Amino acid sequence: MFQDLVYKYAAKIPKGKVATYGQLAKLAENKKAARVVGMLMRNNPYYPKVSCHRVVGFDGRLVGYTGTGGIKAKRKRLIEEGVKFKGDKVDLKISLWKS
Repeated sequence: MFQDLVYKYAAKIPKGKVATYGQLAKLAENKKAARVVGMLMRNNPYYPKVSCHRVVGFDGRLVGYTGTGGIKAKRKRLIEEGVKFKGDKVDLKISLWKS
């Protein structure tokens, strides 16, 4: 099932790396379902095993985080885990997870 695959792959994103919503959609075999991945991350029943804060927009923007503290907290957590930024966006050349 699509949602099971999304959570399975999201759980594999290591500390210090991020994946994009589109990347997870493609891994779960529906490359056009990035918005659905966003919905699944928003309703993530597997936190903290599935770390939804490690999922970012296609261009590295921090979007769609509804956890405590919002986007500021997401950025802080990612920095603490070693994710590299260029301005307000994750530097995907360095921090994108290679699945």
